[in-house]
Amino acid sequence: MADVTVTEFLLFHQKKSPHATGKFTGLLYDLILSCKTISRRINKAGLLDILGGTGVINVQGEAVQKIDDLANSIMIYRMERSGAMCAMSSEENPDLIRIGPEFPRGDYIMIFDPLDGSSNMDVNINIGTIFSIYRRPEGCTGEVRLEEVLRKGENQVAAGYCLYGPSTMLVLSTGQGVHGFTLDPGVGEFLLSHPDMKIPEQGWIYSCNEGYREKWDAAARECCEHFHKAPSSKGGAYSARYVGSLVADFHRTLIYGGIYMYPPYKGRPEGKLRLMCEANPLAFLAEQAGGAATDGHMRILEKVPTQLHSRTPLFIGSKKDVEAVGEIYRKHAAD
Repeated sequence: MADVTVTEFLLFHQKKSPHATGKFTGLLYDLILSCKTISRRINKAGLLDILGGTGVINVQGEAVQKIDDLANSIMIYRMERSGAMCAMSSEENPDLIRIGPEFPRGDYIMIFDPLDGSSNMDVNINIGTIFSIYRRPEGCTGEVRLEEVLRKGENQVAAGYCLYGPSTMLVLSTGQGVHGFTLDPGVGEFLLSHPDMKIPEQGWIYSCNEGYREKWDAAARECCEHFHKAPSSKGGAYSARYVGSLVADFHRTLIYGGIYMYPPYKGRPEGKLRLMCEANPLAFLAEQAGGAATDGHMRILEKVPTQLHSRTPLFIGSKKDVEAVGEIYRKHAAD
């Protein structure tokens, strides 16, 4: 089979999507170019003095890494010039980023985490860029209002991530399944390597930070105990795997199945992960691949954010494993 580039793939499938237009394809081209640029910088991180922190604390209350700042600048610079965007929201910026009159504007809104897991950069662990794309609601004109952005995840027209690891991989859905593309550095192109990705209906891996166990509520502790004892898809016990980089843990879950869990805990009753730039895009991918995502009480993609940086608990992965979590939370809610 001839190598299929991501651009060829998008152009071929454009006719099948009601949202895919030439402008939309151009948006994805600029997004892909941003990811290639970030990947190149990351590959030289130890040589370019971009490891470590900047000394700044971001809107999330987290220490900003030098590479966070660089990746954020690359994304904003490229995407505001794409001609397809009317607004953006970044994990690193407290407010909505509106496209100014000096740039051409389009009808798309992108919400992104420029570099998830960047605190792992110093020890060379996989990290990634996560993105979510919405089309501006019909009939809206003028300056983009915040309420146009605070929408359910089920309204996304595309979502994905770029994983920077032993190879650089783009995982993308435009609502027609999930497809993976691996960057061939020799030709500088993402080539189709994982067509029509599917999460197994049940997995054999559970992933969570059990160091927070004593801060979890009873339902979360029971969920963890369930995966200690329940038979996995292999018949034996579930195996524990936890990287601590959301995008890396999710990628493994997408490939092998199982479940990734980040429950609420004492001090963070709303959860830690960002609904709009982390949970929603990954939930969109999970569902497109045949999996599921919940906060323990409701489907992630049905949650309505109340602010740009709303947080959420997250249980995501194989459908049967996520359903087991839902049953435990329903039981505790009824008690």
